[in-house]
Order: sequence, then structure tokens, then C-alpha cells
Amino acid sequence: MLYFRRGSPVFRRLLLSLLLLAALETGSGQLHYSVPEEAKHGTFVGRIAQDLGLELTELVPRLFRVASKERGDLLEVNLQNGILFVNSRIDREELCGRSAECSIHLEVIVDRPLQVFHVEVEVKDINDNPPRFSRPEQKFLILESRVPDSRFPVEGASDLDIRENAELKYKINPNEYFDLDVKRNEEETNVLELTLKKPLDREEVQEHRLVLTATDGGKPELTGTVQLLIHILDANDNAPEFDKSIYNVRLLENTPKETLVIRLNASDADEGINKEIVYFFSNLVLDDVKSKFMIDSNSGEIKVKGELDYEIRNLYEINIDAVDRSTFPLTGHCKVIVKLVDVNDNSPEIAITSLFLPIKEDAATGTVIALISVSDRDSGANGQVACSLKPHSPFKLVSAFKNYYSLVLDSTLDRENISDYQLVVTAQDGGSPSLWASATVSVEVADVNDNAPLFAQPEYTVFVKENNPPGAHIFTVCARDADAQENALVSYSLVERRVGERALSSYVSVHAESGKVFALQPLDHEELELLQFQVSARDSGVPALGSNVTLHVFVLDENDNAPALLPPWTQGAGFAANEFVSRSVDAGHVVAKVRAVDSDSGYNAWLSYELQPSEGGARSPFRVGLYTGEISTTRALDEADLPRQQLLVLVKDHGEPALTATATILLSLVENSQVPKSSSRVLVGAVGPQVTLVDVNVYLIVAICAVSSLLVLSLLLYVALRCSAPQTAGASAPGKPTLVCSSAVGSWSDSQQQQQRQRVCSGEGPPKTDLMAFSPSPRQPNPDWRYSASLRAGMHSSVHLEEAGILRAGPGGPDQQWPTVSSATPEPEAGEVSPPVGAGVNSNSWTFKYGPGNPKQSGPGELPDKFIIPGSPAIISIRQEPANSQIDKSDFITFGKKEETKKKKKKKKGNKTQEKKEKGNSTTDNSDQ
Repeated sequence: MLYFRRGSPVFRRLLLSLLLLAALETGSGQLHYSVPEEAKHGTFVGRIAQDLGLELTELVPRLFRVASKERGDLLEVNLQNGILFVNSRIDREELCGRSAECSIHLEVIVDRPLQVFHVEVEVKDINDNPPRFSRPEQKFLILESRVPDSRFPVEGASDLDIRENAELKYKINPNEYFDLDVKRNEEETNVLELTLKKPLDREEVQEHRLVLTATDGGKPELTGTVQLLIHILDANDNAPEFDKSIYNVRLLENTPKETLVIRLNASDADEGINKEIVYFFSNLVLDDVKSKFMIDSNSGEIKVKGELDYEIRNLYEINIDAVDRSTFPLTGHCKVIVKLVDVNDNSPEIAITSLFLPIKEDAATGTVIALISVSDRDSGANGQVACSLKPHSPFKLVSAFKNYYSLVLDSTLDRENISDYQLVVTAQDGGSPSLWASATVSVEVADVNDNAPLFAQPEYTVFVKENNPPGAHIFTVCARDADAQENALVSYSLVERRVGERALSSYVSVHAESGKVFALQPLDHEELELLQFQVSARDSGVPALGSNVTLHVFVLDENDNAPALLPPWTQGAGFAANEFVSRSVDAGHVVAKVRAVDSDSGYNAWLSYELQPSEGGARSPFRVGLYTGEISTTRALDEADLPRQQLLVLVKDHGEPALTATATILLSLVENSQVPKSSSRVLVGAVGPQVTLVDVNVYLIVAICAVSSLLVLSLLLYVALRCSAPQTAGASAPGKPTLVCSSAVGSWSDSQQQQQRQRVCSGEGPPKTDLMAFSPSPRQPNPDWRYSASLRAGMHSSVHLEEAGILRAGPGGPDQQWPTVSSATPEPEAGEVSPPVGAGVNSNSWTFKYGPGNPKQSGPGELPDKFIIPGSPAIISIRQEPANSQIDKSDFITFGKKEETKKKKKKKKGNKTQEKKEKGNSTTDNSDQ
């Protein structure tokens, strides 16, 4: 327990703090100080910071400031010591007039956090105003016949001070005729009258000059004087007299003009003309009073002349003279005191100060938005004002003290829902009927970064043709942010990652402001078929928010790779060696094979071979397989054939435009005995063991017979199964094999010639097409396979395979590179499947890509009877054809019930077309042979 010695500085300071705390608690947190008016600049008023419990070190950081509705420069606070001092001259009379109470209301505001304190500084009156008379001289006309003790009213002085400083005492200079009588009326004001002490004698003294002195009760005393000029008249003996010396009238302030205030009636004891009375305003009546009232000189009626306002002036004193019509008139005097009664004719006034806007949307409840003060010039109940807030909003009014309110936040804000509020503050007085006034407060909600940028969808699929120019615009991403200003300013960037051995930023870039995605270099379908990456969108808020979107960029193939010849053939006129051909070979004998590959995909990689005509125009005894590249004899060689045959083979792909390569082959026709043993490899283009030409022919004949027999048996079996199977309008029933066509195109896509219709193979079709049987299954393919959404939805797709000739084994080895099938399975034998790209390829299908080939793939000689698709029980059966058979491009493998139904409906038309094509093929084969 602490003990303090009474009278010590610590004890006095503690006692002062306790008293101040009690005063604050009883005064609703309002400090009271006092200061005398006319105090000098710097006069100490109070230790306001200490009394408010604020540390001196926090005044500047917390933006300590003082605001006032009155003149704000009268008082100031020293931020170094927290003392409130007089800043400029304080005149109580100028500030408050003659009001008994005069105070300066201050609002002390500190921020971080916001606090508002109310301080009332009472201005003490000092005796700084002397008594003043309205005019420097007052004139009186007095008959010499007036008896002693007659009284004559005198206008008193006024003092702008209050209380004792305005309590006046009067005296006149000593004389033998007049004395001064001072009385106080009901209104506690002085009534001055000159009294006649002895009879006047005009013949002796015609004029008296007296000095009236007024002295106030201040310390030191101040005085004011006026000269009284008294003229002595020689006339009437009796002056008019009123029944009262003072008349009191109460009048509403909104009384209309011409309203009767009072009717005066004076009487005169004289007779004749000396009895007739005329009424006038006394010379003591000021012009302001004359502008408000008027008097009828004959009737004595006083009426309202101007507009009366209680708030401007609530009391009028009117001095009236009643003069008889004598040659030497006598005058009677009275005073009419008019008191105005207040009427509720002033609406409340609203003043909004200290508006702290805009307000952040994450502001805490209870945050002060504005300070509102209301006032009403009326008095009593007419001046009592209540304040309310409309409409319903997350704000409310809190009453600080009388006629002061704080607008505070009552609930949470969300700028994205409502960005500004139009609040109406209504003030209503207590009059009957009541009057009201309103003020609108526009509260703007400042944005806070609470919304991340959002993309319309989580991922996008983009198709870009390869060989694009560097810097080409391939796509535009766009993210929307619900925030405002910098919080909604979105910038885009790549989510960096590695693409193979290179960084993603070496392939693509994104513009930070527009979201445009650019390809920095030409894309190569053969190098990169699918580029997957993410673009990040971030706003500029603090902290920044962001989100990502995934882009799947498929690089579409273009025909930008010409066919490449495989050794031993070379491009152009060069050749690897002189090939020897025996003149005894029969028609259809394969003497060489041109092999070529194309790095493109789809139709762009589908190669065909053509034999260019010789320069002399003579028909060559050799031909080249359209899709196999095998060079064979069209007839038996004879002596008329030139011993040296130079063949130019044109290798062309099916792109638009098509790209070509040429191979030059030099054949030497010799007799059997002149054929070198090592030439058998050259004649057939094989890489296997060397055999003699006779052995090769025997093997070919046996193979052709076996294949033909197998073909006939297969067709008979197929026709028997077709005839015995029930016909249905729809697709094949589950579990039954479905026959589809195969064409000579190496891709799972629609044909480049869209005008050629797909059709389902039947027993009536030509025997030159391969047959594939699929066992339908309700399960979808293994998810490791990449397939389009349209394929999953059940849309039809087409499968194009190499012509039948490439499915058979050549005399000694593989004829052409096989299509590779892409899969996510780890087995390298699975190959690669890519989305359908290239000219004329449907994007809803799969494609087999012709490429350099998989070294682990089996060659045509090792081709199994069936293919099994990974992840599916579907089995593809392949039937081999003779080497010289031609495949029609209109034969396709088709999946799906919809396409199969279409094909069956056009069965007749397809059969007719097929018969025409078969006839054409037969004619071509006969001519070649």
C-alpha cells in the first residue's frame, strides 16, 4: 500500500487526477475549462493531453488535432507539451452576444485508433465594455407650469457585459431643479426618470444642460455619459396621462403584418384643443423598432409593420408620447414592452464534419465514419432535435452527447456486392407540428484484395499448325478479378517447367498485360506433338492472389517433309550400283524395290510410287507398285529390249501440295549365264540370305497359289456365315464379330477425299480388301490411350491401313516401314498414337504415324494373323493379298452404329461403285501384265 504526504506535489497531482476522472465520468467524457475573454496569445487554458490520458509522445503519430464549430483559431494545442492555450483574441460579446452562458465547444480527434473527445471551454466575462447611450444628447420640452414632482422619462445606457459588469448606476450633476429617480421594473431593467424638484421659471432660465453618468459594477469601474438638454416651454397646465406607465404585450413571432398589438388611450384634463391628443413614437424609439411596428397617431393603435423573428430579437420596448394639440402642447409618456413567443418555424440544421472516407471493406465494426452535429434555432421543445438514419444499412448513429452523433460501422462490408452507400441522416425537432431536415452522406467502400483472378474454364485445347512464324499469336487467356483498381489489375506469366531438355519459356511466352500466348519459335509436329503448360494470372494487390489455367497445345502436321529414300537408292540421277536382270524372267517378276519414308503424319506421310516415262517415249517393260515401290516386269523380256534400262521412279506423298523425291535405277539386261551370283540380292531388294533366281520364282509361285487358295476358302466361309446370320437393321449384337473395311491409308482418320463415302464391307464387296473383325465391348479403351472426346461419345472413326501388298512379306525382308501406334503403356513395341493431324485429317479420330519405324516391331514377314488393341478385347484380323493387287481408296474401316447404318442404306450404290472400280482395276492389271 502506498502512502502520500498531504500537501506534497504527488498527492496534489493524484487528487487532481481523481477529481478529473470523476468529472469525466459524470460529464459523459467531456472536459471543462475556463478562460477570461481578451486573454493574451499563449495564455494557459489546460493540460488537455494529460487530462485525456494521452501520452505526449503519441500526439503526433496519432494525428492529434482539435476541431470546433465556432472559430477554430481561438484555441490551439501545443503538441510538444499537450497544453491548450489561447491562440487569438477572444471577445465574449462577439462570440455569444449578451447570452449569460458562453462556451467554446472543441472536438479533440486522434487516429490509430480513432478516438473523439469533447472539450467545453467557458469564456469568462471581464469588464471591457463601458456603458453606452444610444445618442450623445437627449432633448426635453417641459412647460414652466409643470408642478414639482413631475416626472420625465430618460433613456438609460446599455452595457455589453453581463452580470455585475453590466449592473449600472446612474447620477446627474447636482442642480436645484431636477433630480434622477432610478427604479427597476418587472423585467429587472432600470427605469430612469427626471423629477422636478421646484417650479420652473422660463423667464429666469430658458434652458438647462445636465450630464447623466452611467457607471457599471466592474472592477475597475467604467462609465458612460450623455447630455440632457431641457427646453422650458410656456404653455398648457395639464399634460395627457396614460392609465399605465408600462404596458406588457405577448405576441407570437410569426404574427402577420397589420395585426393589432395594443390600442393606447391617454386622457387630458384640459378643455378644447388642449384636450385633443395625438400619439407619436418617442424620440427614444430606434429605427429598428419603427421598422417592426407602426402607430396610428389619432387612435393610438400600434400594429405590426415588419416580420418578427424570435431568434433575432425577442423583446421590444416602445416609448410612446401623447401630445395635446395646444399651442404650447403638453406630452404624456408611457412604455409598451412587446415580448415575442417562440413558434416552431425553424427546421433543424445538420452539419457533417470529420468525414473519414473511403472506408475499407474489411474495416472492423465500430469504426467511426463521420461526426454529425445537429442544431435548431428555436427554443424549448421546438429546439430539441432527435436524429435517425435511413435506409437500413450496415451503419448506425451513436449519440456522443447532446446534439452530437457519430456515424459508425455496425456490420461487415463487401465491396463486390455494394460499392457505395447513400445514407440519409434525418433530424426532427420536438415541435408541434414538428419540422425535420435531412442530409445525404455518400459512403464509398474501398476495395481490399480478397478475390483471386478466375478463368472461364480450368483448361483450354489449342490447335496450332506446325512451322508457324516466330512470335505467332496462338491463343489468348483471360482471367477476371471481381476486385477494383490495382487489386483487379491482372498480369499473366508462364508456370515454368522443362519440356524435354529445354525450358518451356523457349517455346512459348505470354504477354503480361493482354494474356496473349505467342509461339517463340516454329513448332515441329515431328518433334513435339503436344505441348502442355500452365499460365498463371495474378492481381496487383498486397498480398497478390492468383490462379492457373492449363493449355493443351496440339501441333498439327503440315506437309513439310519430302519423302526420303532409303539406301541403296539416292536422290536424283545418282544410283548405288548397276543392277543385272536376266532376260529369261517372266512377267510380274520383282527385280528391285525402292524404299522411302516420310517424317510427316497421316496423308502427308502416305507414299505412292510412279515410274516416269523414258525420254524416247518407248514403253518400258517394267512397272513399279503404286504403294509398294517394287519394280517388276510387265512382260517377258526379249532381244528387242535395250540392254541398259534407266528407270526414274517418282516417290510422292499425299499432302497438299504434294512433295516428291526421285530415285534413278540402272538395270542391265543379261543372259542367265552372265548374271552374277551376287545380283540376286539386288534384283529383289532383299536383305535376307541369297538364293538363285530360279529358286525365287518357284517360291513365289508356291506362295501365290497358297495365298489364292486361302483367299478362296476365306471368301466361301465368309459368304456362308453371312447367309446363315440373321439380318438386323442396327449394328451387330454384342459378342458377334463386326466386319469393317480397311483402306490403304495408314491413319485412324477420315479420308482426305471427304467426298468418298465410307461403307461397311459385305460379302458382295470386291475380294481385294483386307478384312478385320472386331468384338464389341461396352468397356472403353485403356485410359493410357489418348483419344478425343468425340470418340468417347461414340462418334464414328475410320481406320486406314496400308494396301494389302505391304502386309505381305517380300522375297527377302520388310517392304515399307510400318505404322507406329502411340500409347502410354511402357512397352516400346506399342509404338505411338498421336491425335489426327495433317491436311484433310479429321480431328476426332486417331492416326497411325508413319515414321522411321520401331526397331522392335516385327516386319511384314512376321505379321501375325490378328492385332489386339491394348486395353480392349477388340481383335483385328488381316487377310493378305497378292503383290500386284490394287486397293481402292474408298475402302475404309468404320466404327460405330451410326456410320454402319448409313453404309447399309447406301449398299446398292456402294456395290455399283465397287463393281465399276473392280472393272477398272481388272483392266489396269491386264494392261500391266
